[in-house]
Amino acid sequence: MLEINKDKKTKVAVVCPLLKNSANALFVSDEKAREAEAEGLVLAMGQEVVLLQTVKLAGIVPKSFFGKGTLERLKDECLQVDAELLVVDMPISAVQQRNLEKILNLKVIDRTAVILEIFGQRAHTNEGKLQVELAHLTYQRGRLVRSWTHLERQRGGGGFLGGPGETQIELDRRHLDERIVKIKKELEKVRKTRAIQRSARVKVPYPVAALVGYTNAGKSTLFNLITHADVFAKDMLFATLDPTMRKIQIDKNCDIILSDTVGFISNLPHELVMAFRATLEEVLEADVIVHVIDVSNPDYKEQRLDVLNVLHELGLSKIEFEDRYVEVFNKIDLLSDSEKKNFIDKIGHRTVALSALSGEGIPDFMQLLKAKFRKKTKVKNLTIPIDDGKKLAEIYRTAEVLERRDDGERIFLRIKCSS
Repeated sequence: MLEINKDKKTKVAVVCPLLKNSANALFVSDEKAREAEAEGLVLAMGQEVVLLQTVKLAGIVPKSFFGKGTLERLKDECLQVDAELLVVDMPISAVQQRNLEKILNLKVIDRTAVILEIFGQRAHTNEGKLQVELAHLTYQRGRLVRSWTHLERQRGGGGFLGGPGETQIELDRRHLDERIVKIKKELEKVRKTRAIQRSARVKVPYPVAALVGYTNAGKSTLFNLITHADVFAKDMLFATLDPTMRKIQIDKNCDIILSDTVGFISNLPHELVMAFRATLEEVLEADVIVHVIDVSNPDYKEQRLDVLNVLHELGLSKIEFEDRYVEVFNKIDLLSDSEKKNFIDKIGHRTVALSALSGEGIPDFMQLLKAKFRKKTKVKNLTIPIDDGKKLAEIYRTAEVLERRDDGERIFLRIKCSS
């Protein structure tokens, strides 16, 4: 993890490399949106941005990522603003990182390291901390390169410890591997615990709606508004890491569980996709997936696709979308009246436009949820002992009783419930 002085903000220079393809077109649709996101990541890390720029590259130099001319200019510009850290808003190799640090004479990290640092700062639950540590260790393992002089020394030892001649890099890698195996076992226990919790919720039964979306789309603000909770919500990237759940009533005899989850981001580090799978499984198991989209962001269409791609990577099939998926376009209060009207006129039957801040559109959202869960209700016939008052009270609380009769010993019920 990056060593940062909590009492003093580090001055950070941020560079957004844009690669050109064979048609000489940029891969990123909006340079300003790309810069804003990169700056937002550094601010979310708690540091100060003193230089922010986009650098267009014809290709990547294997040894130093940037070409000689770009490096000379970057070195001068970093000196002028007294930058202490350079953030490259793309993944870079360990060799490139080391060479950049030598040439520029300052600490260099890439986009993956920044995201890992933010996650490390924000994780509070034991599960979250384990997931972050696993992601860090996986990332660090790929950074062990033989050209680091302090890793070239050889150590002797007993045969079971690696044997004579084991290099420091091999020892470090083995220690990392051992810790990774241990964390994976602990996370497997977490997954089993979550599976038990999910099966318990099915028995209750409470259907689940999971809020997903790009980071800073306003999921936690919407969650707080609907559930009257006090989940940390701030205008910054990755304000939420640990999943939070609350029970709410969306209709008479219809209680559901609403889940607030970690935000997605483009080019999410593979280490984090895998490490946070236990958390994201909550999304896959949800009865309804609510995709919150920040319509005020100029890049919201690309952000929407990024989230959908990650959901598909996690195993959510496209066939399930018609039944389980809805879209919420948030932050319409930031649009002009004409923009808002044009946008609302275009949205489809599975979407709603709202403002989690002002509350505008919330009734429409609740109606959309009701309609989704109404489709999932089933009519069942139940028989319970006439003296099982606890079970009877639970049925009345969680389902709609359509018909009831008894024969003195048993109660026959015809109910409408969500599972």
